[in-house]
Amino acid sequence: MALVMPARAQEDVAPKDDKVIAIVNGHEIRVSEVQMATEDIIGQLPDMPPKLRYPFVVEYLIERHLLAQYAVKEGIADTEEYKRRLALYQAKALRDAYFFQKIRPMVTEEMIRKAYDEEASKLQQTERVRARMILVATEKEAQDIEKMLADGQKFGELAKKYSLDGSKDYGGDLGYFTAAEMVPEFSKATFALKVGETSQPVKTDFGWHIIRLEDRKQGAAQPYDQVKQAIRNVLLRQQVGEVMQKIRAASKVEILDEDLKKYAEEASKAANNYQEGKQKALDQTGGAVAPAATDDNAAGDASSGKGDLQLPAQ
Repeated sequence: MALVMPARAQEDVAPKDDKVIAIVNGHEIRVSEVQMATEDIIGQLPDMPPKLRYPFVVEYLIERHLLAQYAVKEGIADTEEYKRRLALYQAKALRDAYFFQKIRPMVTEEMIRKAYDEEASKLQQTERVRARMILVATEKEAQDIEKMLADGQKFGELAKKYSLDGSKDYGGDLGYFTAAEMVPEFSKATFALKVGETSQPVKTDFGWHIIRLEDRKQGAAQPYDQVKQAIRNVLLRQQVGEVMQKIRAASKVEILDEDLKKYAEEASKAANNYQEGKQKALDQTGGAVAPAATDDNAAGDASSGKGDLQLPAQ
């Protein structure tokens, strides 16, 4: 199982002035402690406005230290329960420190830029088109649609009236897509058109299509500054995985519970399949360096009826 990155991987902040912001019965709470506490409880704060998080975490720390101080007074620090928890939290603290001091520096600015440039170059070589479509069940119906178009009727209106595809509600608009996203027969006919041209009836396993090409363009990557952090996180996950493999290979880990062995193997396979699936999805969409969204692109992809025409992930 892969080592999960600490939350601060999102933003490594080292306070220049680690000032004291509160004192609880002599214990000084500093900015750095607030930052570390935020990492631990960030999952409880997603819906809280950022400006309210700081006072919330400070109050959380005040209550934590008050309870901790009273726990010492009442002898809790001498119990086995406390010692077990202390060992667990100590392991987490050491693991987090190892990540920030040893693993995080492995991902350099040069590595991030190189990954960006490689993905951006792939996108620039990928042509995307925007098309409209009318889908009907028979060739005769498709030929009738051709005649209506030749008589001057509007493509969008005919799509709304006759198309069997979900895109009918949007005048047959499929948004932007690449050739690989659609079934071969449909892509071949669409990409052969010039902008503004309408195809003859095209047969696929879904029926008969009349296609009109609205636009075509080359892929474009999002600006480096917008995706730099996402790329860093991807590279960090890769580094964590590599380091964890080396550490496990040099260590002796024994699972003694037979049922746990079986479940651990299943969980490991499921985790690997999940990661492979995510990587394939990233590869197919350009990963962190996704195409820059335009209003047309966003609207087309979100509301289009590409549906069944799209190929499943390989």
